[in-house]
Amino acid sequence: MATANPTQGLRGPMATIKKGSGWLIAMAVVFIILGVLAIVEPGVAGLAVTILVGWLLIFGGVAHLIAAFSGGGTGRVVWHVFLGLIYVVGGIYYLTHPLLGLGTLTLLLGGIILVGAALEFIAYFLVRSRSGSGWLLLNGLIALLVGGLILAHWPSSTVWAIGTLVGVNLLMTGISRLMVGMAARKLASSI
Repeated sequence: MATANPTQGLRGPMATIKKGSGWLIAMAVVFIILGVLAIVEPGVAGLAVTILVGWLLIFGGVAHLIAAFSGGGTGRVVWHVFLGLIYVVGGIYYLTHPLLGLGTLTLLLGGIILVGAALEFIAYFLVRSRSGSGWLLLNGLIALLVGGLILAHWPSSTVWAIGTLVGVNLLMTGISRLMVGMAARKLASSI
């Protein structure tokens, strides 16, 4: 049986889109609030990241220890046990010494950002004749600046670097999700 109104059959999906966009908007607001809090208190956010890394290392170590007993030969078992113990010891270190762990993570972060900057420069030189390649150069310059600031001011950058960067990431994620949710809601209302 055909309906008189062709858009009547779309009401179910549109209601789902409206409901989903509502959840997306709510999640975006939570991300924005967490991002602002992390930017305001970067030290606390950095410690939270350090504790999270500690637990992730412990869970990864336990997974390696469990995987060690799944067979595959002596070398595989020894390797998984070795990695599992290293991960667990590292995780316990991060949980029992969060400030030292935060300093280590900050030093590692600065190095990773500098390596990323170098890769952006290489990518720019490989595609510099193409449209939009200037964005790679700009990204590389900004990454070089941020990585350089983190390493030049280490260990004092430990207090602000990870927490601030996590806060900015959460804030930008929240804003982008908010825009997507509002666009989906607007689209669902217009049909």
